[in-house]
Amino acid sequence: MTVRAQKVWEEVDTVAGYITYINLVRPLIGDKTVVSTGMRQEIDRCREVVKLALDGHSVALVSSGDAGIYGMAGILIECLQEAGCLDLPLEIIPGVTAANAAASQLGAPLMHDFAVISLSDLLTPLEVILKRARLAAEGDFVLAIYNPKSKGRQGQIEEIRKLLLEIRSPETPVGIVREALRGELPQVTISTLEEFTRLPIDMLTTVIIGSSQTRVIGSYMVTPRGYIL
Repeated sequence: MTVRAQKVWEEVDTVAGYITYINLVRPLIGDKTVVSTGMRQEIDRCREVVKLALDGHSVALVSSGDAGIYGMAGILIECLQEAGCLDLPLEIIPGVTAANAAASQLGAPLMHDFAVISLSDLLTPLEVILKRARLAAEGDFVLAIYNPKSKGRQGQIEEIRKLLLEIRSPETPVGIVREALRGELPQVTISTLEEFTRLPIDMLTTVIIGSSQTRVIGSYMVTPRGYIL
């Protein structure tokens, strides 16, 4: 969390969010009123936050990482529009997104241009995801992969691997980080494009696939920016 995010709890009377994320911040929120809901109830959650705000409450809506990157900020703004109250005060507090957190554990894999792609096809068709991945690969972007695998969605990461092998070397470095900066000891592995899907990967994992310029220096994964030493 950024310093601002750590301080906002002192200013609100209500905290809302997905149960798992509420549990992550529970030590910080004291005796605040908590409004928690399960996964895939984002619209209902945001509508309840708008209702609470209109009733005079100061509400913190919790996202993991950064609220504006695959988070709750966008849908909350849409719900404000739906309710006709876009003039309600809203502060979107930046956080550290998974790509940055994972990169810090790997070394410096995002030193040059990169793209962030989620493999969750709940809201985006798989064919669109694969098209974006191919175009990013053809542009030689480093790829930061969010939501790489879940219990009900196992095959997409392997499709990404096969797609990239058509464009990049099998020896391209791939970083795999689980629980990056979430308080737990992160699990960090550097593998290759050929081998990385043989390693444990789940929804708490961020995968960073190097560009043609990315290399392993000692225990670090680095994408050179072009400085001449």
